[in-house]
Amino acid sequence: MWSLTPEELVAIKLSLRVASVATLASLPFGILVAYVLSRGRFRGKMLLDGLVYMPLVLPPVVTGYVLLILFGRRGPLGAFLEETFGIVLSFRWTGAALAAAVMSFPLMVRAIRLAMDAIDRRSEEAAATLGASPAWVFFTVTLPLALPGIVAGAMLGFAKALGEFGATITFVSNIPGETQTIPAAIYTYTQTPGGDEGAFRLSVIAVVIAFGALIASELLSRRTTRRRAGLL
Repeated sequence: MWSLTPEELVAIKLSLRVASVATLASLPFGILVAYVLSRGRFRGKMLLDGLVYMPLVLPPVVTGYVLLILFGRRGPLGAFLEETFGIVLSFRWTGAALAAAVMSFPLMVRAIRLAMDAIDRRSEEAAATLGASPAWVFFTVTLPLALPGIVAGAMLGFAKALGEFGATITFVSNIPGETQTIPAAIYTYTQTPGGDEGAFRLSVIAVVIAFGALIASELLSRRTTRRRAGLL
């Protein structure tokens, strides 16, 4: 019952790889976008806000289809990446990482932005008054104070990326050993006679990994907050 098949092990490893790459690659952009939305005052802010959170409300299949149009081999960005850098995303695990990053990006940005919104602006203003440049204020004041939110956002993004299914299967299909992540493998089992045990095994593993990521996020956030407050 609990003995994993080689195909299931591959799906688990691939899911962890896809979620890790998606999180690490999107985190710098998440921090930048959260900072712009939190501190910026400019025309089009509402439009940017809407675009960032769009994947939360769009059907995942639509997001996957848009990715396929843009990053497919005949898409404008996909053709450019292949011709210029030799990078192919459609029907590859790298495409699964891209889809997971897009779908998890709103949750990541939201957690980081809330942390930045909660920072006392007087700390940043005091640093600026002492002659610090905006970049120096960001790296020495804003970023450290927002660290618990950044950690929480990264872990939330990882958990979301781990469970991504709709956009992924639309963009890169369900290819064993290449793009078949845990959710895709569960879907395959549910469509196969006698696949109940495999679907149950992988579902339990997905729940354990996602729950572990959320618990780790909470613990890291608390530890970072306490350390920042000088309680450790």
